[in-house]
Amino acid sequence: MITLISSTNRPNSVSLMVTQQYAHMLEQRGESTQIISLEAMPDDFLGTALYHNSGKNEHFNLLRSQVEEAQKFAFIIPEYNGSFPGVLKLFIDGLKFPGTLRNKKAGLIGVSSGIQGGALALSHINDVFNYLGMHVMANRVKLYKIEDKLQDGKVADPQFVQLLERHADQLIQF
Repeated sequence: MITLISSTNRPNSVSLMVTQQYAHMLEQRGESTQIISLEAMPDDFLGTALYHNSGKNEHFNLLRSQVEEAQKFAFIIPEYNGSFPGVLKLFIDGLKFPGTLRNKKAGLIGVSSGIQGGALALSHINDVFNYLGMHVMANRVKLYKIEDKLQDGKVADPQFVQLLERHADQLIQF
């Protein structure tokens, strides 16, 4: 099973649209998937699931257990202010340390309204994942000016679809 993380808590996000489309691509290739959308993070997470409250938020504990059981991930990451969303960092900080992500595999897909396709966000999260001992696939998809590439809630640009399909194939083999 491949666990896909839609890495923003913004409601009805483009990242979630891309995540759902990518999950469909993996399922067409015979892979089972599960989606964790950070939109599902509990509103009181910061005060009830971190540090001295670790393990006390049942809603977050369910998300954390899904990550602990997973071995392979795809992170769909929007670029926020030149980096990845803070909620993703909080989510990672809420995982058991050390070891939850150690020796697990991940593919990265960047999403942005700008022209870099989330390149900075992917670079920053790659540093975090390397620190945590996660193995990150070299091919990173960077979906730039994403709003111009959508039609009916899906990536419609043939080049972007091809990039996502190639990434899916590589993630399966990774």
